[in-house]
Amino acid sequence: MRKSLIQIAAAIALTLGAILALASGANASSVMVMKAYARASATATADTGAAYVSLMVHGGPDRLLAVSTPAAKMAALHRTVEDNGVMKMEHVDAIDVPASGMLEMKPGGYHIMLMGLTAPLKEGGEIDLTLTFEKAGEVKVKAKVGGVAAGTN
Repeated sequence: MRKSLIQIAAAIALTLGAILALASGANASSVMVMKAYARASATATADTGAAYVSLMVHGGPDRLLAVSTPAAKMAALHRTVEDNGVMKMEHVDAIDVPASGMLEMKPGGYHIMLMGLTAPLKEGGEIDLTLTFEKAGEVKVKAKVGGVAAGTN
């Protein structure tokens, strides 16, 4: 009976491990990156794009300091703000992720601005992102490329 319980517990642990390994995300230290995606380029000559991730910290707070990708000459942290009724984007030096909390980048809020795309972002494709955190260091993640309006639903 005890041997059966141990086998069942081992099977459950292996199943959970496989599910977590297949989950769309990356984990480094206490930072977990989920829902990484980019929007497809609207035209074949588009020079800019946007990517989004959801960040979860288990434990103390952390800060996202920078992002890079081989898909663009430059990647920067931005947010969309309203200024006298006009929506505009502005560069941010870092994004705080609260202790034991979550930060979700999404259209109309925080995002990763991709400038100088090396090729148009095509729906169904994938780009590599390297996120640099103050405490967790570098976290590499693959972002799937969704449609031109991905993330608006």
